[in-house]
Amino acid sequence: MQDLRVTLIQADLYWQNPTANRAMLEEKIWEIEGQTDLIILPEMFTTGFTMEAAKHAEVMNITTMKWMKQQAAQTGAVVTGSYIVKENGQFFNRLLWIEPDGSFETYDKRHLFRMANEDESYTMGEERLICEWKGWRICPMICYDLRFPVWSRNQYLTSEKRMDYDLLLYVANWPAARVSAWDTLLQARAAENLSYVIGVNRMGQDGKGIDYNGHSVVVDPKGLQEKQLVDDAVVYTQTLSGDVLMAYREKFPAYLDADSYIDTQSSD
Repeated sequence: MQDLRVTLIQADLYWQNPTANRAMLEEKIWEIEGQTDLIILPEMFTTGFTMEAAKHAEVMNITTMKWMKQQAAQTGAVVTGSYIVKENGQFFNRLLWIEPDGSFETYDKRHLFRMANEDESYTMGEERLICEWKGWRICPMICYDLRFPVWSRNQYLTSEKRMDYDLLLYVANWPAARVSAWDTLLQARAAENLSYVIGVNRMGQDGKGIDYNGHSVVVDPKGLQEKQLVDDAVVYTQTLSGDVLMAYREKFPAYLDADSYIDTQSSD
């Protein structure tokens, strides 16, 4: 595995204003110094965490998706983040993974935040996504997914002699009131899955008066925070070491003792 340069964009989003957010984020993308391989935007980066899905949803391959393709092509990096998509009469909190050549993959948020009625506004996803980029296997997820470790379980594929993924991503609108859980769970996901973990959260206050204080972070495979971004809107780039990851997995192969998925529900 080669090293991977990743860029976290922790931004104060304009409430329900896609035009302003795309313009602001484009400026931040051009602040990136040097080449990067992966640019990570927050959850619902065009609007903030709104339940007004019908008002702000886009169909695929129009304004925001075309903007993401343009950013990926111009930077030579993958661009990823989630926004509101309408498809077949349903609304999704959908993460797009856009590569520089315009190819893409999607992940629809699995765990919808019922305490904000997200489950009443959006349709949950059914499948996990794992992307391959620069020799890394990367699993992107969205915000509330962080609280559900089974969904992010990193299994060892014996036949292929490798793990499901090497980097686990969470893009989020995670409120300041519960940021201690964000910090703790990101470290837990890294340690239990022997993987790098990155969380990218937003800053500022949304239109519902909810405060966000970032805490975007890079966590190493031991569960140690390598860098955390607190309280400021910032663009941060870090290199992840493939050699460090592989060496740690070889030295501490806890995955060989992991349980397989077990269906504990009895049939009638």
